[in-house]
Parts: sequence; structure tokens; C-alpha cells
Amino acid sequence: MIILLACAAFFSSAALRVADALLPRLVLDFGVGLGEAAQIVTGFAVAYGLMQLVSGPLADRYGKTRMICLAVFGSTVAALASVLSPSFTWLVVARVAWGMAAAGVIPLAMAWIGDALPYEQRQATLARFLTGTLSGMIVGQFVGGLFAESTLGWRGAFTGFVVGNLVVGILLLRHLRQNAGTASPAPSADAQLGTLARFANVLRRPWARIVLLAVLCEGLFLLGPLAFLPTYLHDRFGVSILVAAAVTALNAVGGLVYAILARRIVQRLGERRMVSYGGALVGGAFAALWLMPDWWVGAPLAFIAGFGTYLLHNTLQTHATQMAPEWRGTAVSLFAFCLFVGQAIGVAVCGLVIERVGHTPPWITGALLVPVTGWLFAAALRRRQALG
Repeated sequence: MIILLACAAFFSSAALRVADALLPRLVLDFGVGLGEAAQIVTGFAVAYGLMQLVSGPLADRYGKTRMICLAVFGSTVAALASVLSPSFTWLVVARVAWGMAAAGVIPLAMAWIGDALPYEQRQATLARFLTGTLSGMIVGQFVGGLFAESTLGWRGAFTGFVVGNLVVGILLLRHLRQNAGTASPAPSADAQLGTLARFANVLRRPWARIVLLAVLCEGLFLLGPLAFLPTYLHDRFGVSILVAAAVTALNAVGGLVYAILARRIVQRLGERRMVSYGGALVGGAFAALWLMPDWWVGAPLAFIAGFGTYLLHNTLQTHATQMAPEWRGTAVSLFAFCLFVGQAIGVAVCGLVIERVGHTPPWITGALLVPVTGWLFAAALRRRQALG
């Protein structure tokens, strides 16, 4: 089940990252500005985030595995609509629909893992699951760069998602039918609460509010600038989009290395030092990206930023699975909502700022505020642990 969920997460995360490197191609194909082209990133992220307000409560009510299957098949249809889009407006609409469908994959898979495993085993298992998500980011960046410079263009890039999601959906549905024991536990009486009541019960908890604020800042100050790394390398150093995408993909490789070493890292560092070091690594990498003298320096810096990102993020998402165990689907989906709304705002603002001022402000802002986010969350963890 973990393998199939990781495969579903692969295509879900790749669907978001594939668009980053396609932005310059969309500017040429449709004659739009960079800020407008970024709507295919922003639209996906906003839809993904807003749909969490629906998918999480539905999963708590009707079952997580059922909703995951529906999300994968919905992604298949939306990917096909993207391939067939006759105009930029229709492409944005199709990407919004794709984001809505993909919203029910990664967060609900995390919630399923939270149901299936005790907290002590969850950090390492979530890191294993992350290999699918991170591999999707790597492949998505590479595929976007590859097709951005090919005759097939963005239509060719999106076609692979139609096939991939369809295959994973069929395999997942078949597995669930053959192994009824992997399904989510039957909904409890609490699951019959209204949607607003479940959200209110999660938000009423002080620790949940701290986790949600931290992940909102991560989306805004970390993922927002990072979406423009391929464009930054292309604009500043004149490298091809494919090369820029390959360099950017090393960000996910850094995260993948973290996922492989996660069990030992958790044991050696503990959660407080993980979030502190993670924020510091990302901040330092962002500052160095702004100052670097040549494009190839971006490769190790992207790797370092990716490793630091998942020191921070995997700790946050582990706490997300425990914010409200009785409404875990709702809680984890609310976590994803905050992450992707933060990212959507970050991408939109960065796109406008880059068009008018240049790439410097997003990198400086991230270099300063991502470490602050990590340090403040570490301090909150210290206070929480002191209180027992």
C-alpha cells in the first residue's frame, strides 16, 4: 500500500513541478507575460489548497482510500483536458481542475499513514513515502525542461501524466479490492460532525495553529521563490531551460537524500535541531543563489536547499498527522491547505516582483525569513516539550 501511495504521490508532485520549467515556453507559445504564465502554477496551487477544505472532511466521513482513488482518476481526466486545451485560458482552467483532483492524494495518504502507524514510527515512514513525492519533483522538473525545448512542448509534457495516473489508479483500485484490510478504519461517530465543526475543533488547539502558521510561512518564503529558480538561471546566466531544470531538480535530490537517511537523522538530531538546521541551510542557500558568480554553482546550492527543506518540512508534516488524531484527514488537509495557499501567494507575488524589479527581492526575503521560521518553530517545540 505504501508503494502504491508513493506512486500516486509521484504523479501528484510532478504535476506541480513540471509547470515551473514550462513557463518560458508558455510565454513564447501564447504571447503572455511571465506573471500571467505563472497562473498555471498559481492556479494549480490555489485549487489544490482550497480543495483541502473539501477532501479532508470527506475522507474522514467516507474513507481515505476511497477518496485517494477518486483523486487519482480525477487527475487523469484533468491531465487529458490540459493536453487538449485550445487556448491559454482553457489551459489555466484545466490546471485548476487538475489541482482540485490532485488535492486528495498526498495529504490523505499521509493521514492514512497516521492511522496505520504509531507516532514513533511515523517520521521514518513518512520519509519513505516522501521518496515518491520527491522523485516526482525531480522528474517533473526534468520533464518540464525537456519538453519546453522540444517540438512537443507542454502538450507532450502533460500527456505522460494521463497515462501514469490511469495506470496507478487501476493498480490502486485493484489492490484495495483484493486487500480490504488496507482500507481506512470505519468512520467513528465524530466523523459525522459537520465540516465547519471539524475545522473548528482542529483550529481550537493552540499547537495546531502553530504548525499551520509555520507551514504557511514555508510555502510563502521558501516554495514561492523556489518556483522561479529555472527562470532565474535562464534569465541571469543564459543557460537553456533544460539545463536550468536539471539544476533545479537537484533540490528534490537533496530531499531524497534526506528521506533515505531520515531514520538516522531523526535519532541523531531530534526534531528541534532538525527544524533549526533546516531553516538555516535553506536561508544560506538562497543567499548564495543570489550572490553566485556562475550557473553551475546553483547545482550544489539547490541540493543543499532541498536537504534543508525536508529537515524542516518532514518535521512539520509529522506533527500535522498528530494535530487532531480523531479528525486526522481534516487536520492533514488543513495543513496542506496552508502550505499550498502560502505557495500560491508566494509564486504570485514573486512573479510580479520579478517582472518589475528583478530576482533579487525574493531570494533576500527567503534567505532572511526561512531561518526565522525554523528557529521560531524550534522554540515552540522546546516550550511544548517542557510542558510535557
